[in-house]
Amino acid sequence: MFAEMFTPAQCVGYLAFILGVGSFLQRSDKAFKLMMAGECITYAVHFALLGNMTAVSSTLVSTLRSVLSLYTRSRWVVLLIIVLNIGLGLRFATGWLAWLPLTASCIGTIALFMLNGIAMRALMLVGSLLWVANNIASGSIGGTALELVIIVVNLFTMLRMHAEQAAHARNAKLEKGKTSYK
Repeated sequence: MFAEMFTPAQCVGYLAFILGVGSFLQRSDKAFKLMMAGECITYAVHFALLGNMTAVSSTLVSTLRSVLSLYTRSRWVVLLIIVLNIGLGLRFATGWLAWLPLTASCIGTIALFMLNGIAMRALMLVGSLLWVANNIASGSIGGTALELVIIVVNLFTMLRMHAEQAAHARNAKLEKGKTSYK
């Protein structure tokens, strides 16, 4: 058991863990997406070493998705990435579990291209839940730990962002109240 924790595949998974946690700590959408691209590349190597080709294809598409989402919000790009994920699923999926990372990637695509801020992170949370199931089924120690920590970190970041928005709204309301009495 202990020896299995430090195989090359698992060690690469631990690196993906570090990059993934770092990405979800970002409040800047741009920094979030850049770090996520690095995490996805590392994840692809991890899943290749584990022999999970649907997860490899999904994370490679997710890398492309993260980078493209920095430059465009085109619905055509969203559609192209979702079709690409479905096509890869048809090519590599051997059962319903193999569709978990592909579905997570499609959800993440919608989140990264169509949403921002808290809403983007909330939809990414749904994708993380699917990745937890995939990682447990794949035997990915680092990947499972990553997604569980990402869920917690993502929830914490969403709460911080909500608190900041609420404080900003209160300050704006106070400022408006001060100017209306003059």
